[in-house]
Amino acid sequence: MPEAAPPWTGRDRLRITAVRAIVTAPEGIPLVVVRVDTSEDGLYGLGCATFTQRFAAVVAAVTEHVAPLAIGRHPADIEDLTRLVHYSSYWRGGPVLNNALSGLDQALWDIAGKRAGMPVHELLGGRSRAGVEVYTHASGPSIDATLAQAEQQIAAGYRNIRLQVGGKGLGTYGAPGTRNGYPGTPHPDGWDPEEYLRTVPRLFEAARERLGDSVNLMHDVHSRLTPKQAIVLARALEPYHLAFLEDVIAPEFYDRLPEVRAASPVPIAVGEQVGSVTGAARLIRTGAVDLLRLHTSAIGGLTPTRKVVAMAELSGVRTAFHSPGDITPVGVAANLAVDISTPAFGYQESHEYNDATHEVFPGTPVVSSGYLHPSDQPGWGVDLDERAAAGFPPTYQLFERWAAQVRKPDGGLEAP
Repeated sequence: MPEAAPPWTGRDRLRITAVRAIVTAPEGIPLVVVRVDTSEDGLYGLGCATFTQRFAAVVAAVTEHVAPLAIGRHPADIEDLTRLVHYSSYWRGGPVLNNALSGLDQALWDIAGKRAGMPVHELLGGRSRAGVEVYTHASGPSIDATLAQAEQQIAAGYRNIRLQVGGKGLGTYGAPGTRNGYPGTPHPDGWDPEEYLRTVPRLFEAARERLGDSVNLMHDVHSRLTPKQAIVLARALEPYHLAFLEDVIAPEFYDRLPEVRAASPVPIAVGEQVGSVTGAARLIRTGAVDLLRLHTSAIGGLTPTRKVVAMAELSGVRTAFHSPGDITPVGVAANLAVDISTPAFGYQESHEYNDATHEVFPGTPVVSSGYLHPSDQPGWGVDLDERAAAGFPPTYQLFERWAAQVRKPDGGLEAP
């Protein structure tokens, strides 16, 4: 595609020869990886492009729109290529296009590290810390079950734990609910915010009594409260000294986040639902967050993430990147490269992948005593076994089926 060529030539003849997307689901969650091949035999890069809920759209964007812009270009031109892909859609931004862009961007950084013989974090300036302390999740159908799991995690070396507890109805987030929680209502399996506001402080009161003060505790609202309800919850949780309260309101109301944060005695962590680098920067500029929780592929990959994180550092905002099971191990490696190199690091979400994922992604990062460490191998240090990946095809509309049943007892849809 000669129109995509810049007004300069590479210092050597290395070129991108192919860009393609691979989808696999070793844990049942659709994961998208972009592989970028080059004209040098055996030199390729991998990038995370996982937008689980719309993975087929990301694959189409990579195949039909991103690949033609990149093939024939020099893989070192990361800044120019990512800007080209970003501007070329005209109506730009959003998680579909940005995940497609992230797949290319992260794969180019992987290639850059391999060409230099260095892990990517050294290309970003090297270490700011020895390891990355992570937080994990404890959940259960009852407060007792949740805290029992938390005790097991503390024994395994974790000092940072997000607590979620189930409740009435099936619309609970992060923990199993109870069927027919609201009998006699139009939707007896519903989720009630008032019941939720009563239950969560009880969870953390019991947690401090049982777990003590030496563990950092978090909680995820998952965007289900109004701004005023979010303030009520934050104030109710003040005695229990949470490390942060996550996603307190839906992204449609982020213009209200500065007032929520100003009224909250608990640090506010937001950002996993942001679909653009400008949206992430706006959270920092407007004083809306204490901790920035980016799903880094949703804003376009490593290149925009490192810019936003520099802005966070200069604004006193820390990072707490999104990294559950719907991020590939390649994406985890990209998160670690930023975490280990930035002074703005706060917390890192973790996920312990199953054996099948380790088979599909050799080099998958492993938590040890509550810490993750980036690979010392060139690039990300994570590979993809495409033959193994093909053995775990994705299932369509898993999330959509769940989201469709998240309703209040009166039958009204709720943010999932």
